[in-house]
This record gives sequence, structure tokens and C-alpha cells, in this order.
Amino acid sequence: MKRKFQFTSYGYLLPGLFFMGIFTFIPVFMSAYLSLFKWNINNPEPNFTWFSNYIEVFKAPLFWLVLRNNLIYAFTTIPLSMSLALFLAILINQKMGWIRSLYRGSLFYPTMIPMVAAAMLWVWIFNPGLGIFNYYLGFLGFPKIEWLYDMRYALIAIIIMSIWKNFGYYMLIFLAGLQGIPSHYYEAAAIEGASGWKQFRYITFPMLAPATLFVFIVAIISSFQVFDQVFVMTQGGPGDRTNVLVFYIYQHAFRFWDLGMGSTLTTLFILGLLVAIWLVFRVIGKRVYYEV
Repeated sequence: MKRKFQFTSYGYLLPGLFFMGIFTFIPVFMSAYLSLFKWNINNPEPNFTWFSNYIEVFKAPLFWLVLRNNLIYAFTTIPLSMSLALFLAILINQKMGWIRSLYRGSLFYPTMIPMVAAAMLWVWIFNPGLGIFNYYLGFLGFPKIEWLYDMRYALIAIIIMSIWKNFGYYMLIFLAGLQGIPSHYYEAAAIEGASGWKQFRYITFPMLAPATLFVFIVAIISSFQVFDQVFVMTQGGPGDRTNVLVFYIYQHAFRFWDLGMGSTLTTLFILGLLVAIWLVFRVIGKRVYYEV
């Protein structure tokens, strides 16, 4: 019976594993293999060169600028998006009658908008002449800002847009976690005279650990997969100040037709992301308590 159950279980998993193998694992291994070749317009036939592509990547100043941009983006969007999502999830988890559903729908709505459409909307919002941001800056007496054309503000504009786009999804996960916390914990804490902050610190936040870990992992992956908004809003400019890893890979592979370098960057990208997620599970995952 045990073997029959295992056979049935693997049978259900087989279609998913089959498609993952074709569309995920095989391309990953092919990318790692092609990273060992010089294969571009100047070398139309793949030329095996061992690790010369990797050496070339690490010697390129633009690679380090792109990595710096992506790290700034990640270390900014992840904590701000998660903090805003948690705050709003706690806020709309209160008893507010029918208006709570309205708030939920309104705050989650940006997540449902396709990324390209959202990016086009924010191109208009950041427009130096007609955009809403500059209108209110002028109304308050501040000078107008060339949001998408100024090296100092272009990445900030991408960050603002991404936070607006992503926090609704994280909020929904936090809200599901909040609704899974038994109410008698809060009732007991209130009887003991615990303040709202102490209830959050000793009940809400620890009990939300599984949801927080999930959101953190998703936010890390999302922050390093950023592409659409950069492609639509800035094309990596001005001066490569908004160029990020996935857009950098796209440039090498599909603009410069340097497939060997594109494969090298893809391999480094996947390895870096796997290491980051492994560290999160290694450091934080062990501290997560899953039982209520």
C-alpha cells in the first residue's frame, strides 16, 4: 500500500516535473554550458574558451555598476514594500464593516494591472511637463524634476513605481497570515493589560513568521527579476543608472547578439539568486515556527 501510494504521488507530480525539466532545468544547464563559449557576431561559430567569459564579466566596470544598481533597488524596495504591506494588512484587518472589502480591492488593484501598462502609466505620472508629481511639486513651491532623465532620480522613480506595483500582493499574503492567528491570544493579552505594540511584538509578528518568510523570498526574487519597468520607462538610462541585471542580460543576448556573454551573465544571475535564497533559509528559515 505504501509503494502504491508513492507511485500514485509521483504520477501526479510527473507532468509538472516534465514541463519544469523542459522549460526550466534544461535551459539552465544549456545556459551554463554555452557560457563556456565565445559566440557572438564576430564569432558566428561557437568557440570553446573555458572561463574567459567570466573573467571578462568581472573585469567590466559596467557589470559592477549594474550590480550596484540592482542591489540598491533590492535593498530599497524589499523593506519598504514589506513594511507598507504589513502596515496596511494590519490596518484593514480591523473590523470596519463593508468598507474593508473596498479598501482591500483598492489596495490590491495595482497588482492586477499588467506591468507594461503600469509602467506606461507611471511614465505619464513622471512626465516633467504634465506629470502629477511635478504638478504638486510646483504647487508646493519646489522646482520641477526630470524624474526619468536625471541620473540622480531615475532609479528612485523606478523604485517608487515598483513599490506601488508590488505591495498589494504582499499585503494579501500578510492579511491571510493575520486571519490565521487565533483571536483568543489577543483576548488573553488584553486581559493581562498588554498594549497594542506589545501584542504586535509578542503575538502578531512571531505568528506571522511563515508569511513573512514567504513574502521575503518572493520579494528577493522579484527585486532581481526587474525588467519590464526598466525597459518601458528608461531603457536602462540615463547613463546606465537604471540598468539592472536582467536588462543587462537582455542587452547582451538580444541586442548585441553576444549569446556566450548573455549565457555567462544568466548563469551568474541564477547562482547568485540561489545563494541568496539559501542564505535566507539558512539564517532565517530555522527560526520560523509553523504551528499555531
